[in-house]
Amino acid sequence: MNRIKLRELAHSRTGDKGDTSNISVVAFRAEDYQLLCQRLTIARVTEHFSELLGQQNLPIRRYELPNVYALNFVLPGVLRGGVTRSLALDAHGKTLGAALLDLTL
Repeated sequence: MNRIKLRELAHSRTGDKGDTSNISVVAFRAEDYQLLCQRLTIARVTEHFSELLGQQNLPIRRYELPNVYALNFVLPGVLRGGVTRSLALDAHGKTLGAALLDLTL
């Protein structure tokens, strides 16, 4: 398969708790789920968000949800203190899902 933007294969939903964000990536088609599992690795997501994660060295976790053709990524510390402590424009991390969909696979 040629290089393709993640947004062409999937959509995303985000959530937050404290300074942790989670991003679910859901394949549009069941047949694309295995490709997501192969190419959307923890290493790729960590590299993609390296500037936001900074020097924290908190590991990203990935959960596979094959029954709904989705991956869920948990990014601890990415919200820099969370809604009540962060001065970031997007303290909830709602734009992180859109940012991840910009990743080229």
